[in-house]
Amino acid sequence: MIKANKKHILPLLDEFLENIQSNNYSTETVYNYERDLNTLENFLNDDIKTDFKKLTKRSIIKFKAYLSSTSRQTASNEKGQAKLSSYSINRILSALRSYLKFLNDVDYQSPITADAIKLLKTEKKNSQVPEMHELIKLIEAPETFEQNQAIKLRNRAMLETLFATGMRISELLSLKRDQLDLSGRIYIMGKGKKQRFVYLTPRAIIHLQHYLKIRHDDSEFMFIPYRGRNNPDKHKRISPNYLQYKIKKYRELLGINVPVSAHSIRHSFATYLAENGANPAAIQILLGHESLETTTRYVHASDRYAEKMHTKFHPLRK
Repeated sequence: MIKANKKHILPLLDEFLENIQSNNYSTETVYNYERDLNTLENFLNDDIKTDFKKLTKRSIIKFKAYLSSTSRQTASNEKGQAKLSSYSINRILSALRSYLKFLNDVDYQSPITADAIKLLKTEKKNSQVPEMHELIKLIEAPETFEQNQAIKLRNRAMLETLFATGMRISELLSLKRDQLDLSGRIYIMGKGKKQRFVYLTPRAIIHLQHYLKIRHDDSEFMFIPYRGRNNPDKHKRISPNYLQYKIKKYRELLGINVPVSAHSIRHSFATYLAENGANPAAIQILLGHESLETTTRYVHASDRYAEKMHTKFHPLRK
């Protein structure tokens, strides 16, 4: 819900947020727009101490420098410490573009047009994914490092499901038992309320069955937290922080040097599908991306695979 009682220095900001909400954007997306535009408000109010009506193209240049600074102020009015990536800065600039387009649509006299907001050139990231044998060890790690049988079976099933389907961590942890059919197909209501199917591997189905066999509760969720034998909170979901912590812990115990998170397992899913010849359009559908361009940022063919293709296909290889 929009916090209508909050005073904004950007004109018609509440109306803008209500407009995107009425256009069926998710609550999370509306929140992100508000947070990003709050960053502009902080800049105007605290950094250059000027009114929105006096915004100029030079102000936008200063705003970009402000976003790149580690001393910028966050929406909560506390000093931030982490430097924003070019992707994060472009997200904020895109939110500003959308807001300025809205002002134009409602005939509000804006001091600057959306076309004046130029995005940054993004840095190319050579994102790493773990080697397949490392990934397999990580997925199997709960059987080695967990003493509690229920946690052992649950965590193994979670990691198998995560890599088998390529789903987001939020989708995994909100998964309900009735979303899975007998063939191993899972119906997902993903980001932006977009619907899709994802598919389990035979080994993922086996480990889910092993886990569900020990479940004697009536929780609708596929994966539930355990806090002792008489857990009163079994209808609650597992927190993302818990799963991220466990992945990090398993990686450290196994001595895997490449940083691994739930999100990089999703990257690995896309990368290894691509390396084995999967069509990018099919990967796009499986990941739930609206744009194929977004998918191509995920599908990083590894340096090892690039070398293999060079050796195999270069016209002067012999």
